[in-house]
Order: sequence, then C-alpha cells, then structure tokens
Amino acid sequence: MTKRLIWGLVGASDIAATRMIPAIRRVGDVVASVVSGDTNHAKAYAERNRIGRHHESLDALLADASIDAVYISSRNQHHYRQTIAAASAGKHVLCEKPVATTLEEAQAMVEACRVHNVVLAVNHHLPAAGTHQTIRALVLSGGIGRPLSVNVRHSTLLPERLRGWRLEKSPGAGVVMDLSCHNASVVNPLLGTRPLDVVASTLSQSDWSSGVDDASSASIRYHADTLVDFQDSFTMPFTPSFIQINGDQGSVLGHDVMTPEPKGSIVLTDHSGTREIPVTERRHTYDITLERFRSAVREGAQPVVDGVDAANALSVSLSILEAGRTGERQLIEFITR
Repeated sequence: MTKRLIWGLVGASDIAATRMIPAIRRVGDVVASVVSGDTNHAKAYAERNRIGRHHESLDALLADASIDAVYISSRNQHHYRQTIAAASAGKHVLCEKPVATTLEEAQAMVEACRVHNVVLAVNHHLPAAGTHQTIRALVLSGGIGRPLSVNVRHSTLLPERLRGWRLEKSPGAGVVMDLSCHNASVVNPLLGTRPLDVVASTLSQSDWSSGVDDASSASIRYHADTLVDFQDSFTMPFTPSFIQINGDQGSVLGHDVMTPEPKGSIVLTDHSGTREIPVTERRHTYDITLERFRSAVREGAQPVVDGVDAANALSVSLSILEAGRTGERQLIEFITR
C-alpha cells in the first residue's frame, strides 16, 4: 500500500471543505493543518472540519516538518506566491485551477517546483473522470476518424454561496477563468495537438454580477484545422452541459460529463449506428486526482494535470479574455515540453 500523505491546507475555502477534505480522507490521507489570511476564520474552520491545527501564517505551516504536501485553494491571484513559497520549503503542491493569473507566473511555478524537486499538480478534475478517460481513448485510437470539430457546453447557475470573489473585478475572476480553463484542460490532451488562435465574446448577463464576465462564447482553431467552440455560463440553471467531438468517421457525445461527480453517459454514432459506450471507471474525480498525485510523490508517476498542462489551459483562457476585450483574433501561446 502506498504510504499516505499528510496535507496542509492553504486557504480555508468552500471547495476545500465541501470537496477536497472529504476526498483526502476517502483515499486514506490526512488533513493536518490549515492556514488562512484571517486567523479567526482559520481557527473556526479547523474546528468545523475536524482539522487538528491552524496556523497564523503560511511560513508557520510550511515550517511544519510533518507536512508532505499542500493544497492551495486561496484566491487565484495568490497561487503564484504561495506555490513558490511551498516549493522552496520542499512541500509538494496541488493547486486549484487556474494555476495562476498570468502565463509568466505559471511558468515560474513550474520552474520553482522543478528546481526544488517537488511535484506540482493542478486540480483540473475533468481529465480524471472515467467518462473523459473513455472519450479520450476512443478519439485518440481513431474511433471517430480525424477530429474535425469539438463543441463544449459548460453552463450552470453559479450557487449563491460562490458569488463572491468569482464575480469581483480582480485577477482570476469570471467565467472564463473558472470554467473555460476546465474545458481547455480536457480538449488539449483530447486532440493531442496545440491551440493556435481564438475569437470570442465575453459579457455580463446576470442582474447580480458586478460587471465581470459571467458568459462567454469562444471559437478556437487548433492545429490540423480542428475547430473548437466553448459556450460557458454562470447564468443558466436548466441548460445541460456536454462535450461532442465530431470526426470524419463518427461522432461521440459526452452528456452531463462537465462535472466533478462520477456521472454522465457517452454515445457513439458511426457507420454502425448509435450506441452507448460503457464507462467502467466511476470513482469520484477528486479521488482519482489525489491517488495519482500521491503516486507522483511516492513513485514518480505523472499527475492527472501537471504544471505545464495547467499553464497551457490557462493560456487558452487568457487568450479568450483578450479576444473578448479587444474584439480581435488572439494567438494562443503554447508551452512544449
């Protein structure tokens, strides 16, 4: 059995409480401590979530020799500084998406973790899903022939409890940085090629938004002339989410798969007709992500999404934002290994 990890939480967040802490405990790891910018909040959070220690500063948490790894779920603009500090302290890092708010920061995070020989992974949970693993294997094996287009609908009604910093006019806020980056984390490895450029519209549709983008439509051109469309929204409570990949020999539809929950279905249409494709992996995406992270730390395996993968997903999102702001086609920078 792989030796368990001892975790410190950087950020006393909703996602850590509702998603990550339960998942860490399900896979047999331990949440030992938490730090927040508000010490009183950290103390109450630790008590509420049965965490043994809280710290008054990031330095204090990082000085704890018992901590193997940190999960960073602070506001997006803090990811860079906190990851650099954690890497310097020899702690492995699982960072929330987006990895950073600029590509330069993301690249510096990758380099810092390389220099200090620690794992950097990013919690883009969708590529871990059994549904997406199945779709990816089908497409990469030539099951639909040459991919010609991809359509992603990633729409939801943003829960009221999450309408805080996500809707503030600050770095890392808005639907593009929250949802479009997830789409890119799926499509980049799915196509196995690089995005080239994008045209996009971003706007604020809701009455409760502060003017930051809560809806986006983007058309991205990938290498080999594959067209990809992202339709992302915080404002649609009744619209189903999906991904569809259309090739010259068939089409595959993943219905209700743009979610961390282990649900959704896959339907393949080709010369033989239309049929559902079975999905054998139905564990929670966070469990898979954490188990792969632990294998990366203990055995040198590849995490589900590493720093380079996450930087390339971020690059797509940043180009969508710039295309929406300027109304002009934007080139997409892509990092090769």
